[in-house]
Amino acid sequence: MLSEDERREIENELPHYATRHSVCIDAMRIVQKHRGWVSDEALQDIGAFLAMSPAELDSVATFYNLIFRRPVGRHVICVCDSVSCWIMNGERQLRHIAEHLGIRPGETTADSRFTLLPIVCLGACDHAPVMMVDDDLHHDLEPAKIDRILESYP
Repeated sequence: MLSEDERREIENELPHYATRHSVCIDAMRIVQKHRGWVSDEALQDIGAFLAMSPAELDSVATFYNLIFRRPVGRHVICVCDSVSCWIMNGERQLRHIAEHLGIRPGETTADSRFTLLPIVCLGACDHAPVMMVDDDLHHDLEPAKIDRILESYP
């Protein structure tokens, strides 16, 4: 069941869209904000509220990189793997993060502090390589800077 806060936030988005179905991405992001990820049960709850099937919602959710369909850590690290970042040694930075955290891309640390995900593009090519931790963009990365950044997230 959607919480009162989730329902209210989704209802606040409805006037911005022509149909109830159109709010589905915002609805999943709202639920994810409250629950940390979008479970099968959450898809059922959202679907009941928006008159959509869980399969319809899942097809939308799996298309978008930032809708998490499985549990993630308290902080999600998205490392850009676009051509610009690759040229600027982004792959080396991704390896450094993985080694620093003791996980591989797609995994979550044992303490559930971080989840590491590669992402297609973060739109900051002029400052490559870049990563985003939660909603914070970090650019011009190098190993020492990455270590300082990660330490700032409890």
